[in-house]
Amino acid sequence: MSGFWVRYFGAETTPIDVVRPNLWNPSVGPGAYTGDGAAYQDAVLEQYKLYAEMADRVSARRSFTNTFFLTLNTAIFAVIGTFWKDRPTASPWLLLFPLVALIVQCGAWFFLVRSYRQLNSAKYTVIGVLEERLPASPYWSAEWKALGEGKNRAKYWPLTHLEQWVPAAFAATYLAGFIASVAV
Repeated sequence: MSGFWVRYFGAETTPIDVVRPNLWNPSVGPGAYTGDGAAYQDAVLEQYKLYAEMADRVSARRSFTNTFFLTLNTAIFAVIGTFWKDRPTASPWLLLFPLVALIVQCGAWFFLVRSYRQLNSAKYTVIGVLEERLPASPYWSAEWKALGEGKNRAKYWPLTHLEQWVPAAFAATYLAGFIASVAV
């Protein structure tokens, strides 16, 4: 069971030493460019800027996804509140089907956030390898180290770890509401 838990709910990052040998094309190095190597450095810098922008876009998509699901669940709570002011006379067991749909939706939200976290984790590891060829390493050697690499919660608590609790909280609330409606 622990293998299942880690596989679907755990977090694992790829070490930079695994990424490093796979990033650089062995046939393209500073010698492949004419001149004093400035053209090669310019190419590395351009690829770095493009890749950093791609990582930022993944973060923006993650934010949009969270906004969508948060709005959807807020609307669901508004609908429940509107229709529940006069307790329905029908069997509360009829709520089982909407409950399953809501929990599946919360599960999809959870796994989307997890997927975005994994994708960005890999992107920032690649950014770290790209920074090895640049004069400065603002993300990998400076910012990430200053934040304790996400291991020290007093310095930094990775946002996506917190974001994953939101769909779980909604699912738990839906389940508790169903249990309360059946128990009454």
